[in-house]
Amino acid sequence: MSDRHQLTDSGPHAQGSDVEPGPVAENRPRPRRGRRIALVVLLVVVLLTGGGALAGGLYYRSVDKSIERVDAFEGVPEESRPQVEAKGAMNIMILGSDSRDPESTGGSRSDTIILAHLPKDRSSAQLISIPRDTWTAVPKSKEGRGGRDAKINAAYAWGGVPLMVQTVEKFSGVRVDNVAMVDFAGFKEIIDALGGVEIEVEKGFTTKYSLIGTRTFEKGRQIMDGAAALDYARERHAFPDGDFARIRHQQQVIKAILDKAASGGVLANPAKLNSFVRATSDSVAVDESLSLVDLAMEMRGLRGDNLTFFTCPVKGTGRVGTESVVLPDPARSKTLFDAVRRDSVPEILAASGK
Repeated sequence: MSDRHQLTDSGPHAQGSDVEPGPVAENRPRPRRGRRIALVVLLVVVLLTGGGALAGGLYYRSVDKSIERVDAFEGVPEESRPQVEAKGAMNIMILGSDSRDPESTGGSRSDTIILAHLPKDRSSAQLISIPRDTWTAVPKSKEGRGGRDAKINAAYAWGGVPLMVQTVEKFSGVRVDNVAMVDFAGFKEIIDALGGVEIEVEKGFTTKYSLIGTRTFEKGRQIMDGAAALDYARERHAFPDGDFARIRHQQQVIKAILDKAASGGVLANPAKLNSFVRATSDSVAVDESLSLVDLAMEMRGLRGDNLTFFTCPVKGTGRVGTESVVLPDPARSKTLFDAVRRDSVPEILAASGK
């Protein structure tokens, strides 16, 4: 079995992270070979299931039953969890890694944390990226690890998915309803199955951490194949804001994938559609209660224009002891996450500056 997708090294061991290593969590899922990017599968199943044909519905339900499951809430104490304030809304925590990043050494992984809010009416989605180096309180795991301030991604190394759930809930005050696992290395296969995606490059740059050695991106709108889009989404050194630029680019690529998957050219082409589904259907890992097909039926009208991506408010970067960290902005974050808890989309967008 491959360890390509494992988030084992994405906490304290992540590239650019200074948190001291902790014992490896024993309750990590053992991912299947070939997992790629669960978020895209989640969104694409929304699009595909909207076709409404009985045969198609049965096909996707069979796919749903084969999806790998993660016990994301094992040992999470109910009494410490945020209460549900807006019944019907859904908050999905998406954990990401990049298991084939050429920049990674010694098995380290780049990682991503996204809190996706799906309003009660399922007419839109707001995806909030939480920088991996955000300095926050990490609760103590059932094995006794953690229980102190650290970078938020340390929680995974100390207690696996359940401790990440507790940490994100404590940080945001938002109850996590479901969990999905992501591997950004899968961008290549997914985008190639779509025939490429269109990306607006904000600033020309050259990356040395490329699948082909080096790659230069010119400013402006362009079509990228899978390898180019993956290089684009990985780069951080070419930008003064480093990981924040990488977050923006990941968000761009996710939206571009969704827009391309929603295009008539893909949905109307059986061969292209089938190759896309095959490139993603075996890559999903979600918690035990999440049905992607049921969710897709609720959200069959969702398109790229209905998605809003933004980053959790921060004050900037700094140092805590010997560690380089991202400093959250408590006041602005509280305003944002209060709106998420109440399912007030206009207030979420206002708090995010969108």
